Amino acid sequence: MPSKSDFIINNARVFTSDEANPQAEAIAVKGNRIVFVGNNQGAKEYQDETTRMIDGKGCTVTAGFIDSHFHLLWGSIWMGAAQLYNAKTRDDVKESLQTFAAQNKTSEWVDGRGIKYSIISTRQELDEIVPDRPVYINAYDGHTSWANTRALEMAGILQPGREAPGVGVIVRDEKGLATGELRETAMDLVADLIPTPSEARKRELLKMAMKKINATGVTSVHNMNGDLNELHFFAAMEDAGEMTVRVYTPYHIKPESTEQDLSEAVEMAKLQGDFARGGCVKFFMDGVWESYTALNLEPYADNPDAAPEGIYTAENFSRMAAACDKQGLQMFVHCCGDGAVRRTLDGYQAVQKINGKRDSRHRVEHIEVIHPDDLPRFKELGVIASMQTSHAPFSADEGDVWLVRTGEQRWGRSFAWRDIKNAGARLILGSDWTVAPFDPMINMNVAMNREKWSAKDPDQTLSLEEVILGYTRDAAYAEFKENEKGRIKEGYLADLVLFTHDLFTLPRAEIMTAKAALTMVDGKVVFEA
Repeated sequence: MPSKSDFIINNARVFTSDEANPQAEAIAVKGNRIVFVGNNQGAKEYQDETTRMIDGKGCTVTAGFIDSHFHLLWGSIWMGAAQLYNAKTRDDVKESLQTFAAQNKTSEWVDGRGIKYSIISTRQELDEIVPDRPVYINAYDGHTSWANTRALEMAGILQPGREAPGVGVIVRDEKGLATGELRETAMDLVADLIPTPSEARKRELLKMAMKKINATGVTSVHNMNGDLNELHFFAAMEDAGEMTVRVYTPYHIKPESTEQDLSEAVEMAKLQGDFARGGCVKFFMDGVWESYTALNLEPYADNPDAAPEGIYTAENFSRMAAACDKQGLQMFVHCCGDGAVRRTLDGYQAVQKINGKRDSRHRVEHIEVIHPDDLPRFKELGVIASMQTSHAPFSADEGDVWLVRTGEQRWGRSFAWRDIKNAGARLILGSDWTVAPFDPMINMNVAMNREKWSAKDPDQTLSLEEVILGYTRDAAYAEFKENEKGRIKEGYLADLVLFTHDLFTLPRAEIMTAKAALTMVDGKVVFEA
């Protein structure tokens, strides 16, 4: 006799992400697990007077979306800063920063996040907006910032003489004075001066962020920065019953990190909660195209003299990667340029020769440009391609500086989702929030409808089914949880999303008209429209 369930969703178009049972019309949930997947009639066996019935009205239900590239705590904290993501002009920036300054009179700093390139260029422009307080604004991609004169003076970098560590650049004028633009690690010279929020404020901001994240159908994220303290922060929230997003958190490895530092990553791997867990590490192999810090096989199209060397030498990366692999740690490596992708794949290949092959599921993140010779290497090495579709300019008409930096000669092998899938790689999807919006519908729209930038470019778009699998089944595999979540299957976690439409009958171009109508995490409804 079936046990009675807490919830039944019926009359739905259930896309299960389970190849053994791809479609259904009803789901029953008991506790935090799915106990039935099948037809409406079969679901009645799990119903009694206490069961909550949810009429799917013919709309699509999928497994909860797993965003495979995210910055959960960073992004939550940044929500407490001035939001510049929608700013298009200097006047927009002025309005946002001055409003923030007026509403936060006791804050020493005016801190803004998410600005696009080419809106603000100099410290003097920020001085005009807020003359009496230090100002620091960060680009949407997190790789470039701008500071006003007071902030640069406080950091001791306005005058010539002090430079940034590592690959960072303090952009200076002909007199040696800092212009206000700070690239890569140079940002830390100012950002580290901004007081961090209290623990109570962090918890408040994180809960606010998770509420918004759940409202889009996202139930799990793969974090892309972290350490033991951050993981403990999530774990404490889990212990208090306050987590509504599952988070897989890496230890961030830097060029100066030693093999002894990996003891912290190993300690994190021991923490395996239902909502907060470790077991992975994050490297940055290069920066980004916009700031001329992406590692490329050929020169930049608009600046042939820009020749970044990458953040890790091949030798340093192979050595540290082998040490991580030996400890059983999964690796995520940020790679925007095709040179970074190749250096990382070379490193993974070297690791297999040193340690032997195992089920490592190492990953390459972003892959904005790839050389055709490297396409088959993902399948050969068992490496996962983790890509964020909204990073791609939707059309050539947007005037995106990314297209100028890369040049038309690279466009055909940029954001090559279709080529990578056709080469047999496992492709997983995400947003890279706060670089791009976390709403999966926005990222799905780009994946399915991105325009060719020139007529000779190949079509790199994906089907709706491929996108959903990249957000569910394959994303779960990418964190070693394919037997727990990512599919609508009996015994799996009850992480589910019911949409407002049947996604499969919507025209591709109208995919963004659909939204999450209900999101369930761990058998609990965490969002309902």
